[in-house]
Amino acid sequence: MSRLTGKVVVITGAASGMGEAHARLFVKEGAQVVLTDINEEKGQKVAEELGENALFVKHDVANKDDWQIVIDQAEKAFGPITGLVNNAGIVGPLGPLEELNDEDFNRVIAINQYSVFKGMQTVLKSMKKTNGGSIVNISSTSGLVGTANDISYSATKFAVTGMTKTAALELAKYNIRVNSVHPGVISTNIKLFDEVITATPLGRIAEPEEVSYLILHLISDESTFTTGSEFVVDGGFTAK
Repeated sequence: MSRLTGKVVVITGAASGMGEAHARLFVKEGAQVVLTDINEEKGQKVAEELGENALFVKHDVANKDDWQIVIDQAEKAFGPITGLVNNAGIVGPLGPLEELNDEDFNRVIAINQYSVFKGMQTVLKSMKKTNGGSIVNISSTSGLVGTANDISYSATKFAVTGMTKTAALELAKYNIRVNSVHPGVISTNIKLFDEVITATPLGRIAEPEEVSYLILHLISDESTFTTGSEFVVDGGFTAK
């Protein structure tokens, strides 16, 4: 039996990068997956390639009404949701604190932080129907250590870490687990920092699938006593 047989999982930001890798692996492992993204053309293409166990829904993760549409369409297609991967995110403009404007700061907050709150909140009613479930929030090593010249991104990723722990405490009574995953440098379309790659003890960039397998474990029934924890995939970057 595949590791995710019987699971219905929503993955945000799944049209490309890590989200796409998660979706491909999850379908391969037997899950029914709802891919969401603002990029309709790419998202629909991925879902079509994955076949009948994949559904694409266009989704602005910062829009609360869009969240309810995603949940409704997921349930209509596959039934109650058992897993949510809050993967969508942006880096935002890089630069000194003193030069950051409010509009750019708030956009990063909306996509990286508000969406995680709204996703967790909106999925609960569906997840309660399954008598348990698993939520994985994608943070970053920037949610564990500071990142110069990227204060908005760092702020959101630290917030995701804290929200994950709080939600884990609140939702344990429903048998819903909540964990955060903290990738380091990954070969996606998000801008890479050469100095971070150099400082990574394993000396290379990770592939998205190396994160996907950890998330698969957290979504599966292999991790039923794991909640409120941080899982780091950074090649040793934060071990120093």
